[in-house]
Amino acid sequence: MKKEPFHISVNDEFNLDVHPEDAQNLDVIPDGSNVFHLLEDGKAYRVELLDADYTRRTYTLRVNGTKYTVAISDYYERLVKKLGLQASGSHKINVVKAPMPGLVISVLVEPGQVVQKGDPLLILEAMKMENVIKAAGEGIVKFVAAQKGLPVEKGFTLLEFE
Repeated sequence: MKKEPFHISVNDEFNLDVHPEDAQNLDVIPDGSNVFHLLEDGKAYRVELLDADYTRRTYTLRVNGTKYTVAISDYYERLVKKLGLQASGSHKINVVKAPMPGLVISVLVEPGQVVQKGDPLLILEAMKMENVIKAAGEGIVKFVAAQKGLPVEKGFTLLEFE
């Protein structure tokens, strides 16, 4: 079965499709916290992750000094949007799930801790990159299922809020 590509939009101007196997074959080397070296077609790029909104799947990157806003969607997200089934309005998120498979590098919160929107919850390493999972809203941590050093699959419940 052929895997559907990810659709990537850069600054709402440039669009491309990337197949999962191509993304896995990227030559990416971490160089500190949220900084990476990318080698593509013989060219080297310095990529810095400035911000990540996992609920909206948007990321702010600085590539060789230039800032970009990148939005990524998979086939199912595009299908849901096309069918008009996306949720409208706001709702409280009680569960934080892994946005991708990876290894839990660090858990930054504990049960009973109060967090605000944007607060870092944990660090997940995926495809040689450290991803800071941030709170989508304010709340109190009820339960932490993620454990430092253990792998998680996409959709795994990392933690719950009260």
